[in-house]
Amino acid sequence: MSQYKEWNQMDLPDKIVSDIKLNKLNPAQKKKVEERFQKMQVSPGEAIGVISAQSLGEPGTQMTMRTFHFAGVAELNVTLGLPRIIEILDARKEPKTPMMNIMLKAPHNKTFAAADKIANKIKQVSLETIASEFVSDLVNFKLIVKLNPELCKKHSISVKTIVENLSKQLKGTDVKAIGNNIHLTSVKDIKKLYKLKEKIRSLYVSGIKGVTHSLAVRKQDEYVVQTYGSNLKDTQEIPEVDENNVTTNHFYEVAKTYGIEAVAELIIREIMMILDREGLNVDIRHVMLVADTMCKSGELLGITRHGITSEKQSVLARASFEIPLRHLVEASVIGEEDHLTSVVENIMINQPVPIGTGLPDLVVQMKKSALKTKKTKTAPKKSAAKTKPTASKGSKK
Repeated sequence: MSQYKEWNQMDLPDKIVSDIKLNKLNPAQKKKVEERFQKMQVSPGEAIGVISAQSLGEPGTQMTMRTFHFAGVAELNVTLGLPRIIEILDARKEPKTPMMNIMLKAPHNKTFAAADKIANKIKQVSLETIASEFVSDLVNFKLIVKLNPELCKKHSISVKTIVENLSKQLKGTDVKAIGNNIHLTSVKDIKKLYKLKEKIRSLYVSGIKGVTHSLAVRKQDEYVVQTYGSNLKDTQEIPEVDENNVTTNHFYEVAKTYGIEAVAELIIREIMMILDREGLNVDIRHVMLVADTMCKSGELLGITRHGITSEKQSVLARASFEIPLRHLVEASVIGEEDHLTSVVENIMINQPVPIGTGLPDLVVQMKKSALKTKKTKTAPKKSAAKTKPTASKGSKK
């Protein structure tokens, strides 16, 4: 018991110590923090995986299957509740409703007009959005796109930018600007000309690719831009955007831009945000364990049969989670061994599991005198077969 207490009395982490100094806590408050920290320690061999699974799974049954409209705009929806939790834990490649929260540099974050201007600059704009008319010149085999100057000004688009973007996307087509009109010359084929006319309507000409909606919203004392669609890298390159304060709910974009540690932090924030919205009180340490498990390999893995389950060393543990026959056959073909070091495989073969009281092994150290006595008592006697019988005189007749 004394060893347990000695182990349990840990020093406060540097982060908590710095927070105590920052908040200028008095000795009584500091003592309460220390006592609470010591109570939060987990005993060696505790089944933290089962506890975390239960602590997240049980509140999950109380969640609502719904989406939430934020900022009062129907176009900007964010998936919340149980669908979003499933999306996070499965580590889906594409979120159902990708979004970004973009902080702006001063003075662009001071007024709605300034923030709205940046929001329009960020939004992906197709040619159809800023064009007033598409004219087909069948005599010269040309397409003439008449631009709307007011819409071009609203989205901060110049004619030169439009021509450059169209030229990149339309290989083999001559694109020229004449006044506020854009002339496109293609091959002398009427069918191909009509196909080109339909194609250019949806071509991206300005803004950030993938961001279909953007909106300036007031948060606390400043304006920020919220978007539907995510493109973290290109957003950070806009001069008016505070590149250190751009967040997204797209995990793979964060992994590509910032690394796996940032993904783990984002998983924690996203899950805790959903639980708080639903009014569910879950200890953050359970969520932290889930995030660390998903990111421990250096890549984002979902809690699925193709994710963290496929990474397990134990054959029986892999087989216990869906498609057991495939795992067992593959392991048999290559002659894989299972050393039964974890929980699931020991339960399957009815052995004590290495957690709690099943974790330590009992070792007895014998005294030398006891060992000598034991050896003396158990010394082998000479067998009767090896002793030669002595015949007495006169035995022969």
